[in-house]
Amino acid sequence: MTDRKQLSRLRAALAEAPAVALLGPRQVGKTTLALAVAEGSDDQPAPLYLDLAMPADRAKLAEPERYLSTFEDRLVILDGIERVPELLQTICGLIDSGRNTGRFLLIGLASPALMQQTRESLDARIRVLELAPVSAAEIAASELDNWWLRGGLPESLLAPSDALSLRVRTDVIRNYLERDIPQLGPRIAAETLRRFWTMLAHRQASLLNQAEVARALGVDGKTVAAYLDLMVDLLLVRRLPPWNRQTAKRLVKSPKVSIRDSGLMHALLGIETLDALLGHPIAGSSWEGMVIESLLAAAPEGTEACFYRTAVGAEIDLVLSIPGKGRWAIEITRRLTPKLERGFHHACEDVQPDAGFIVYPGAERYSMTGGVEAVSLVELCKMLGA
Repeated sequence: MTDRKQLSRLRAALAEAPAVALLGPRQVGKTTLALAVAEGSDDQPAPLYLDLAMPADRAKLAEPERYLSTFEDRLVILDGIERVPELLQTICGLIDSGRNTGRFLLIGLASPALMQQTRESLDARIRVLELAPVSAAEIAASELDNWWLRGGLPESLLAPSDALSLRVRTDVIRNYLERDIPQLGPRIAAETLRRFWTMLAHRQASLLNQAEVARALGVDGKTVAAYLDLMVDLLLVRRLPPWNRQTAKRLVKSPKVSIRDSGLMHALLGIETLDALLGHPIAGSSWEGMVIESLLAAAPEGTEACFYRTAVGAEIDLVLSIPGKGRWAIEITRRLTPKLERGFHHACEDVQPDAGFIVYPGAERYSMTGGVEAVSLVELCKMLGA
């Protein structure tokens, strides 16, 4: 999937900064994107690609400063930087003594420790890009349901069968629980973290009741908060904040929490086929979480996102403050005949959006009451990216 929109962003970042860190979840396509950059061009030296998971490539870095300094005129791609974080100090020194753009591309799993080490070691010398799963803006409208079921991890999305796709996602979850998180984060029992992850799946796109989750896990609230912070830092969970601007109305203060990849969420719940998903009680919440994640992936840099909900039920599923476009109020529904509830209009009186939309599974775009437009997910993603 080398035609992904992040490829152009990555090349632009390399043209502007001496080092770029491309971070993201497991199996999201980071290496594929790096190899697309490594193809180079006729007027540039071919990049050097090192896979730090391979002993032979790691052995080349026994004396990293001496080895890497011989490739000063080439882009050096280090894939799996989380395995050798001590290289960051060497990279810092080489950047200070060499050219100031396109020197290093660092590929790694997102983790709290790696992010902190990267910032501390390279500071202003590095541009950090997040690679999210394939979004709605990157697929054909005819593939929307399949993508919703399987999620945006390329190997899962392109699997020849639903059963194989589910096995791919199950393996990703197991690798996180048994290998990645113990290596990258605090020591947490794999079964405890699986239960927590599954609880979030059952509560997809809903307010987080921290006390309820803590009781179910048999831990305290601070432990639940630490688990959630970890999953957010690993780019596996989205914590959407509530509207916090001054208003006379009493607003909810808890965040809305979603598993960022719908395919991983469905794998945690054992949902293998589209028929099983459509008949599952989680279908509506799964659709909402998937829409929110897609719109945030399509939104331009600098976009601020939250939701609006009062104690008496006035609600907007997603509020986006978009540079150059103003404030958008977005309602999300799985119904083919979308209907705006009274609470949405009441919420808009407080939020005062510049535009209002309701995202639904249909393809036609048309106006509704109050100046709100019904629009498909793919269409609204295109509007955000325009």
